[in-house]
Amino acid sequence: MVRQTHGLAPRQDFISAMRRVAASVTVVTSDGPAGRAGATVSAFSSVSADPPTVLVCLAAQSRIAGVVQENGRFCVNVLPEGFADVADRFAGRHDGIVPDRFDGIEMFALRGEAPVIDGATAFQCGLQQVVRSGSHVIILGHVQHVLDGAAPPLAYREGAYHRVVPHAHAG
Repeated sequence: MVRQTHGLAPRQDFISAMRRVAASVTVVTSDGPAGRAGATVSAFSSVSADPPTVLVCLAAQSRIAGVVQENGRFCVNVLPEGFADVADRFAGRHDGIVPDRFDGIEMFALRGEAPVIDGATAFQCGLQQVVRSGSHVIILGHVQHVLDGAAPPLAYREGAYHRVVPHAHAG
Protein backbone atom coordinates (compact mmCIF):
# COMPACT_ATOMS: atom_id res chain seq x y z
CA MET A 1 0.00 0.00 0.00
CA VAL A 2 1.35 3.44 -0.91
CA ARG A 3 0.35 6.19 1.44
CA GLN A 4 0.18 9.67 -0.08
CA THR A 5 2.04 12.23 1.97
CA HIS A 6 3.47 15.63 1.31
CA GLY A 7 7.11 15.71 2.20
CA LEU A 8 8.71 12.66 3.76
CA ALA A 9 7.38 9.11 3.99
CA PRO A 10 6.30 8.05 7.47
CA ARG A 11 9.33 6.65 9.33
CA GLN A 12 7.70 3.30 10.14
CA ASP A 13 6.61 2.75 6.52
CA PHE A 14 10.17 3.42 5.39
CA ILE A 15 11.65 1.01 7.95
CA SER A 16 9.11 -1.69 7.10
CA ALA A 17 9.79 -1.44 3.36
CA MET A 18 13.60 -1.38 3.83
CA ARG A 19 13.42 -4.62 5.88
CA ARG A 20 12.14 -6.31 2.71
CA VAL A 21 15.17 -5.23 0.68
CA ALA A 22 17.82 -7.96 0.65
CA ALA A 23 21.39 -6.81 1.16
CA SER A 24 24.81 -8.42 1.27
CA VAL A 25 26.18 -8.53 4.79
CA THR A 26 29.42 -6.60 5.15
CA VAL A 27 31.83 -5.87 7.96
CA VAL A 28 33.64 -2.55 7.73
CA THR A 29 37.06 -2.58 9.41
CA SER A 30 39.66 0.11 9.98
CA ASP A 31 43.04 0.30 11.68
CA GLY A 32 45.49 3.13 12.18
CA PRO A 33 46.26 6.02 14.54
CA ALA A 34 42.67 6.04 15.91
CA GLY A 35 42.89 2.32 16.68
CA ARG A 36 41.18 -0.73 15.28
CA ALA A 37 37.40 -1.00 14.87
CA GLY A 38 34.88 -3.09 12.98
CA ALA A 39 31.11 -3.11 12.53
CA THR A 40 28.49 -5.02 10.55
CA VAL A 41 26.95 -2.84 7.84
CA SER A 42 24.22 -3.51 5.28
CA ALA A 43 24.36 -0.18 3.42
CA PHE A 44 27.20 -0.78 0.94
CA SER A 45 27.31 -0.05 -2.78
CA SER A 46 29.61 0.49 -5.71
CA VAL A 47 29.65 4.10 -6.91
CA SER A 48 31.99 4.20 -9.90
CA ALA A 49 34.52 2.10 -11.82
CA ASP A 50 36.40 5.22 -12.99
CA PRO A 51 37.96 5.60 -10.47
CA PRO A 52 36.95 2.48 -8.51
CA THR A 53 34.80 3.88 -5.68
CA VAL A 54 32.44 2.38 -3.10
CA LEU A 55 30.28 3.77 -0.32
CA VAL A 56 29.12 2.62 3.09
CA CYS A 57 26.66 4.31 5.41
CA LEU A 58 27.55 4.45 9.11
CA ALA A 59 25.72 5.90 12.10
CA ALA A 60 27.33 9.32 12.51
CA GLN A 61 27.86 8.94 16.27
CA SER A 62 29.23 5.36 16.06
CA ARG A 63 32.78 4.47 17.02
CA ILE A 64 33.42 2.95 13.57
CA ALA A 65 32.46 6.22 11.82
CA GLY A 66 34.94 8.20 13.91
CA VAL A 67 37.72 5.63 13.52
CA VAL A 68 37.31 5.41 9.73
CA GLN A 69 37.40 9.19 9.39
CA GLU A 70 40.46 9.59 11.62
CA ASN A 71 42.39 6.64 10.13
CA GLY A 72 41.59 7.72 6.57
CA ARG A 73 41.21 4.12 5.41
CA PHE A 74 38.79 1.23 5.70
CA CYS A 75 37.99 -2.20 4.30
CA VAL A 76 34.57 -3.46 3.27
CA ASN A 77 34.46 -7.23 3.85
CA VAL A 78 31.53 -8.86 2.01
CA LEU A 79 30.89 -11.92 4.16
CA PRO A 80 30.41 -15.33 2.54
CA GLU A 81 27.65 -17.80 3.41
CA GLY A 82 28.27 -19.46 6.73
CA PHE A 83 29.66 -16.31 8.38
CA ALA A 84 26.50 -15.33 10.32
CA ASP A 85 28.45 -15.70 13.58
CA VAL A 86 31.03 -13.17 12.32
CA ALA A 87 28.22 -10.79 11.30
CA ASP A 88 26.67 -11.13 14.76
CA ARG A 89 30.04 -10.54 16.44
CA PHE A 90 30.66 -7.29 14.56
CA ALA A 91 27.04 -6.21 15.06
CA GLY A 92 27.85 -6.16 18.77
CA ARG A 93 25.66 -9.12 19.74
CA HIS A 94 28.58 -10.73 21.64
CA ASP A 95 30.17 -7.59 23.14
CA GLY A 96 29.18 -8.64 26.67
CA ILE A 97 31.10 -11.93 26.46
CA VAL A 98 33.80 -11.11 23.85
CA PRO A 99 34.94 -7.50 24.38
CA ASP A 100 37.31 -7.50 21.37
CA ARG A 101 35.24 -8.14 18.22
CA PHE A 102 38.40 -9.22 16.36
CA ASP A 103 39.33 -11.90 18.93
CA GLY A 104 39.41 -15.35 17.30
CA ILE A 105 38.39 -14.07 13.84
CA GLU A 106 40.75 -15.21 11.07
CA MET A 107 42.00 -12.12 9.27
CA PHE A 108 45.03 -10.50 7.74
CA ALA A 109 46.10 -7.03 6.67
CA LEU A 110 48.49 -5.60 4.18
CA ARG A 111 50.98 -3.34 5.96
CA GLY A 112 49.24 -0.13 7.00
CA GLU A 113 45.82 -1.30 5.77
CA ALA A 114 42.53 -2.21 7.43
CA PRO A 115 41.96 -5.88 8.38
CA VAL A 116 40.57 -8.31 5.78
CA ILE A 117 38.39 -11.13 7.11
CA ASP A 118 39.67 -14.43 5.73
CA GLY A 119 37.22 -15.78 3.12
CA ALA A 120 35.50 -12.44 2.47
CA THR A 121 35.47 -10.49 -0.76
CA ALA A 122 37.32 -7.38 0.36
CA PHE A 123 37.59 -3.80 -0.86
CA GLN A 124 40.53 -1.93 0.72
CA CYS A 125 39.81 1.79 0.50
CA GLY A 126 41.35 5.16 1.09
CA LEU A 127 38.84 7.68 2.45
CA GLN A 128 37.74 9.98 -0.33
CA GLN A 129 34.77 11.91 1.05
CA VAL A 130 32.32 12.01 3.97
CA VAL A 131 28.79 13.31 3.51
CA ARG A 132 26.41 13.80 6.45
CA SER A 133 22.80 12.77 5.82
CA GLY A 134 20.41 12.69 8.76
CA SER A 135 21.63 10.35 11.48
CA HIS A 136 24.32 8.79 9.26
CA VAL A 137 27.46 9.60 7.32
CA ILE A 138 28.04 8.35 3.80
CA ILE A 139 31.66 7.25 3.57
CA LEU A 140 33.05 7.25 0.03
CA GLY A 141 36.30 5.42 -0.57
CA HIS A 142 38.61 4.96 -3.52
CA VAL A 143 39.29 1.23 -3.83
CA GLN A 144 43.02 0.55 -3.66
CA HIS A 145 43.03 -3.26 -3.44
CA VAL A 146 40.42 -5.95 -4.15
CA LEU A 147 40.44 -9.51 -2.91
CA ASP A 148 37.78 -11.68 -4.53
CA GLY A 149 36.72 -14.34 -2.03
CA ALA A 150 34.71 -16.02 -4.83
CA ALA A 151 32.17 -17.42 -2.34
CA PRO A 152 28.42 -16.77 -2.49
CA PRO A 153 27.58 -13.85 -0.18
CA LEU A 154 25.64 -13.94 3.06
CA ALA A 155 22.45 -11.90 2.65
CA TYR A 156 20.13 -10.21 5.16
CA ARG A 157 16.39 -9.56 4.82
CA GLU A 158 13.45 -9.26 7.23
CA GLY A 159 15.73 -9.53 10.26
CA ALA A 160 17.32 -12.87 9.25
CA TYR A 161 20.30 -14.18 7.30
CA HIS A 162 19.70 -15.81 3.90
CA ARG A 163 21.54 -17.63 1.13
CA VAL A 164 21.65 -16.22 -2.37
CA VAL A 165 20.29 -18.89 -4.70
CA PRO A 166 20.49 -18.35 -8.47
CA HIS A 167 17.44 -18.98 -10.64
CA ALA A 168 17.79 -21.48 -13.47
CA HIS A 169 17.48 -19.89 -16.90
CA ALA A 170 14.92 -21.47 -19.24
CA GLY A 171 15.93 -22.24 -22.75
